[in-house]
Amino acid sequence: MTGAKKTILLVDDEPHIVMGLRDAFEFEGFRVASAGKGRDALALARTEHPDAVILDLMLPDINGYAVCEELRKINPVVPIIMLTARSQEADKVRGLDSGADDYVTKPFGVNELIARVRAIFRRATRATGTAAERFVLGDVTVDLAMQTVNAQGREQMLSFYEVEILKMLSERAGQPVSREDILTKIWGLESAPTNRTVDNFIVKLRKKVERSPDKPQHILTVYGFGYKLVHEGVGEKSQ
Repeated sequence: MTGAKKTILLVDDEPHIVMGLRDAFEFEGFRVASAGKGRDALALARTEHPDAVILDLMLPDINGYAVCEELRKINPVVPIIMLTARSQEADKVRGLDSGADDYVTKPFGVNELIARVRAIFRRATRATGTAAERFVLGDVTVDLAMQTVNAQGREQMLSFYEVEILKMLSERAGQPVSREDILTKIWGLESAPTNRTVDNFIVKLRKKVERSPDKPQHILTVYGFGYKLVHEGVGEKSQ
């Protein structure tokens, strides 16, 4: 790594996990701040200004969902990866809805977690390419540079991965983009039949940019393949 060290805020109440991750991230050139309780993590977030947060769902004082929501009030755009021992899809979706950018289910590989963090920073410093910084979807204005969507005067923040997905779909507007392509190029992960990361983020995005998320007109499903972005609803069957 070059330049100033990136700071990782690690929030977990299991000392052996904290020790192992601290050693691994520091070896890779990151600076690590850690907390074992949610309230301590929020205090550190205000003073340390982390570049990314790794947040355990199960904490002794307040749960990870509540911590995540408060972190978003402190910094709307800091990447947050949630750690959870639960494998149920509903828990993952709730984590994403509370503001997490990604999730990793315990037990996990340290190298995979580091790869995800590196992918976040790599994408954050990458040029926009051919995607427009600002475009309109129906009555919603999307501003990728400001990481916002504005619908009828109501502004919502976009998370890191939401911006990256919109950027990728916008670069190929009107063309189908495969789930595998999105997963490998944005998350740096290999596609797997059970990995619904991309689908979960599409659900989140539709809630922000579609007038009727259950009947999308702009982020359309290409069955058995992936998604595509259209600037005007064309009456295609989607879900």
